[in-house]
Amino acid sequence: MAATRQLRAPAMASPPRNVGTRTTSNPEIPEFLVGPAGRPVPAVGLGTASFPFVEENVRTAVLAALELGYRHLDTASLYRSERAVGDAVAEAARRGIVASREEVFVTTKMWCSQCHPDLVLPSLKESLQNLQMDYVDLYLVHWPIAAKPGKPQFPFKREDIMPMDLIGVWRAMEECHRLGLARMIGVSNFTTKKLQELLAIAKIPPSVNQVEMNPIWQQKRLAEFCKDKGIHLTAYSPLAGQSTSKVNPVMQSEVLQEVAKARGKSVAQISLRWIYEQGASVVVKSFGRDRLKENVEIFDWELTNEDRRKISQIPQHKRVTVLGILSPDGVSSVDLAELDIVEM
Repeated sequence: MAATRQLRAPAMASPPRNVGTRTTSNPEIPEFLVGPAGRPVPAVGLGTASFPFVEENVRTAVLAALELGYRHLDTASLYRSERAVGDAVAEAARRGIVASREEVFVTTKMWCSQCHPDLVLPSLKESLQNLQMDYVDLYLVHWPIAAKPGKPQFPFKREDIMPMDLIGVWRAMEECHRLGLARMIGVSNFTTKKLQELLAIAKIPPSVNQVEMNPIWQQKRLAEFCKDKGIHLTAYSPLAGQSTSKVNPVMQSEVLQEVAKARGKSVAQISLRWIYEQGASVVVKSFGRDRLKENVEIFDWELTNEDRRKISQIPQHKRVTVLGILSPDGVSSVDLAELDIVEM
């Protein structure tokens, strides 16, 4: 990405301003400088987790997002969307929507069944083959959990949980970076406790921690810890969509609805703007073109101090827990309480 577009990470409520121009209908999406090398991470990216997975739907959504100015695409070996993402980026380059693959920031993740020292590099190489790319911009450990080696499955059996060799896995992640196959390495769903364990042994600290984060689960303690340690937060499930429940505490929040009505914005825009003002980037799964456009129209206005005060008082509720990725039956030989990712 061009050096003129690189921006320093914002203070908690002082996001970077847009710079440069793009030939799209939307203003340019700002970026955060992340990691020791200060690599730019777009503030809003497209999440491609879709269950059930329909490859053509993902490919079409990625192309539409790139046309609208998105430059961050988030995938994972578990999602099965890597090939669709790669196809869409290649087509976008052929059509001149992007100048080249270099213009797109691509994140992928290694699943629990691949979370073994000898499987990290082969798993990344398999992802790169699916993506039809020589490197990813960011490679993440999807969960701080190891499972019986095999193809990524969701949910997986409780009896398949194994003790995780954190040192061995992270050394292999560092090798992925050294080889240039992952320009940055990081983690997902790591608590402050897990991050402390990792930082104690890491030669290359994680650049990013991707976690559930939204006004209903604000991650205040984790955000402060990551800020202190120079770890960038990326929010997934910013609209609390990762659940089979018909109740959505973000979209149905009376506080957020009140703020949205007063500001003439959607609840989704209020949530995304709030995350952005915390200094975090966000990946949001919206496949409709109108929603894709709406999700990046959050940079030419800001929340008021009163808006922020109201949002800070919203009761907290976490949607994603370790039990959500496990089959309901069976017994784990590892204490599940030690694996959970819930912290206030």
